Amino acid sequence: MKAGNKDYNTRSDLPDQLPVFPLAGAILLPGGQLPLNIFERQYLQMFEDALLKDRLIAMIQPHEDQSTPQITPKLYEVGCLGRITAFQETGDGRYWINLAGICRYKISTKLKTDREYDTHKVEYFEDDLADNLTSDGVDREKLLKTFRNYLEANQMEADWQSVEETNTDQLVNALCMMSPYGPAEKQALLEAGDLALRAETLIAITEFELAKNSGGSESILQ
Repeated sequence: MKAGNKDYNTRSDLPDQLPVFPLAGAILLPGGQLPLNIFERQYLQMFEDALLKDRLIAMIQPHEDQSTPQITPKLYEVGCLGRITAFQETGDGRYWINLAGICRYKISTKLKTDREYDTHKVEYFEDDLADNLTSDGVDREKLLKTFRNYLEANQMEADWQSVEETNTDQLVNALCMMSPYGPAEKQALLEAGDLALRAETLIAITEFELAKNSGGSESILQ
């Protein structure tokens, strides 16, 4: 898997422990691109540490079923490692950064460190490093039809020429990452075993939302 100027080909190219960035409703997928606005103190520290080290930050979602905010939220087990490929200072203490997705992982032991952010030992989904996503089994026609129905239901438009020119693997991952669904739905997309299953899951979630909202005029987009 290539991320920016760096190739990650084997498990030995990845660290045994990762700084984790919990963010609800946002997923990163291998080969995907995720823009982030970094402004909280502990994550500014994480970003600056990553720049000095290996440019790696691990995205993960906190569970949505937490009734009260927690200093250390309960996390889903599966996230995705990303490499910082670009960043920009805003002038007011924040950073705009871009993460390129490398490989999914499963958290294990939480480590004690002197940093304000959490660090975990992890186990990787090493097949993600093969960089050989295949679109075999993806029903591209049904995916695009569902996407079109969603846009029409929410009175939105798309650059269809660009959509048609996008490779199927890139299209599936981009639509999954950009989808406006909640943490549980996003997590199902992240944990899908392969590209075809990820596309099927996205279609099913979207069809369910369309059916649920067909009786009202309010968009499910926030």
